[in-house]
Parts: sequence; C-alpha cells; structure tokens
Amino acid sequence: MKKRDYLKDTIDHFDITKDDTRGLVKQFSKMAFQARNIARASTTFEKMLEDKDCSVVLCLAGSLFSAGLKKVVHDMVQNNMVDVIVSTGAIIFDQDMFEAIGFKHYIGTPYVNDKELCELHIDRIYDTFIDEDELRIADETVTKIIERLNGTYSSREFLVEVGSYLEENISDIKNRNSVIYSCYKNNVPIFVPALSDSCAGFGLVMLKEKYPDKDFVIDSGKDFHELTKVKIAAGETGLLMIGGGVPKNFAQDSVVSADIITGQTKMHKYAIQITVADERDGALSGSTLKEANSWGKVDSSQEQMVFCEATIGFPILASYAYHTRKWEKRKKKNWNNIFNPEKEKVNN
Repeated sequence: MKKRDYLKDTIDHFDITKDDTRGLVKQFSKMAFQARNIARASTTFEKMLEDKDCSVVLCLAGSLFSAGLKKVVHDMVQNNMVDVIVSTGAIIFDQDMFEAIGFKHYIGTPYVNDKELCELHIDRIYDTFIDEDELRIADETVTKIIERLNGTYSSREFLVEVGSYLEENISDIKNRNSVIYSCYKNNVPIFVPALSDSCAGFGLVMLKEKYPDKDFVIDSGKDFHELTKVKIAAGETGLLMIGGGVPKNFAQDSVVSADIITGQTKMHKYAIQITVADERDGALSGSTLKEANSWGKVDSSQEQMVFCEATIGFPILASYAYHTRKWEKRKKKNWNNIFNPEKEKVNN
C-alpha cells in the first residue's frame, strides 16, 4: 500500500450546535453509573455558566482534537462558554495549529502494520493516522513564528503571537475552526505549561540549532504567575477538566499560589473531570476531586467525577450546555486583556 491509501478519509469534528443532547442527558439522570454522572456533570457545568461571577477554566489533556473534538472547544470559546484554557502542547500545536495551517487527521485502525506506517512517514494515534511530513512543516512553522520574536514569553504570550501569525498568514483561518485563533480573537488566554512536549518543542530545537544566540525564552515561572493573577482577578472559578496530567494540576495549583500571595483565595467553586484514569495508583490523572479538597484546591460541594472516555462524555456535556443557552447571558471575562492595560481600559 502507498501513503495515499492510508490517508484517505478525514476525521470529522463533532458539532455541538447541531446535535442537542438535552433529552439524552435528562434520560441519563434517571439511570445509574456513568450515565447519571454525565448528567450530574452537565447540570454542574450549566450552574457554572449561570453563575455570573464564575470564570470557567477548561483543562485539556489526551489526544482530543485529533479525535474529532476540536470544534467542540472552538464553539465553546466562540459562544462565551470558556474563559481560560490550560492544555497540553500536543493538543494546541500538533493538533490545532496543525489543522489551522491546512492539514488533516485521518481515520485509521489499530490493526495495521506499524513498521510499514513508519516507513511511509505515517504516525498513528490508536485508530487515527497523521502525516509525519506535514507534522515537520508544523515544526518549521513554529520556528518561523519564533524568528519574529525576542525576549522572555509566557506560553500565554506566545500563543497570542501564534494567533496573530495565523491571522496574518492563513487567508481562510476564520473557516478552519482553530481554537488558537478563536481564543486570540476572544481574549481567552491559553496556558501550555509543558510547551516543549509538542511540535513547539521541535520548533524550539530547530531555532536553537539555527540561531544558538537568539534571545528567546519560554518562562514557566511567568506562566504560573500569570495564571495565578487570573485566579486572583477572577475570584470565583470553575474547572472543566478533560483528562488529567499537567493541565489538571496546573489549574488546581493556581488556588494554592494565589493563596500564598493573598492569604484569602477561594477554592475552585465548581469542578468536573472526565477521565478513564484510576485513582488507586496514586497518580494525579485519576485522583478524585474529593481528594483535591484535602489540598484546599476544590470545594467539595459542587464537584463531579465522570469515568468515561472523552470522545463520548465531552460532546454530550458540551452540547447539553450549548443548547440550554445559559451562555447568552454571560458577560465576557476577557482575561487576556488584564496583561494589556490599554485593552483593559477599553474593555471597562
């Protein structure tokens, strides 16, 4: 088989604006196990959107956008259902930016000769195929963006520059459902605390090799300080966590860091996690939100764990919330603007 024989059928992204899951969630609420947990999580997210003081922090881990969930997040940003995003680098760069510059993910299968895929430069994520040669172009794109920059950046600042680059260089970017671009236009900050663990990291390696003396740094301490400033400014916050890992801990820890500064920071008032990880190995991804209460990070009164695979649970919850239309009455938070005093004055 040739490369084109594998890369034929593209992954389609779920559209929450078309598929109304309110009836499904209502039926789930009278069932048991994870059906009822999804229903509870959906109504908890609805409460977040109704709470005029609550800023919604969306945490993303796992191979979500390559699996067809990119438009879910894009539409949530577009419709003011998300105020802050904390994500892995792979989701933002290898998947969102990758599609924003014109590439696709393809329907594949785990029942395949992986040695043959390697020889054809095809990467596999379970049952999804990606063109490795196109990923190399994404790496090079990151290098091109950084070549324009000098100085020290947080990942949030860098993602603003990526959004600006996409607007300037991709003629039909408005039609590509890019989360980076949507956040850029809607003043929603994106934090990627482990930025180098992605094609952005490869882009940085290429930059260091090409310009070893270039003055460009991603400052992880600045990242954490900026998220802490958002938490302090927001006051009331709610977490919607898809997967676990670094984004989950980074967002939860903002309570502790804010409390170190102010001495009076509120825990995250609401918290939802959709995960398939197990709590019994002591690892973070499966640790329950009830456990997070012992650390002073999450209020235990309005938290919900959903032990469900993300491509099932997340679209159901997001579609339910979209069709309740509680987001229509929310005031935009514009948290990116607090780092730009001139924009903040205009916004206020």
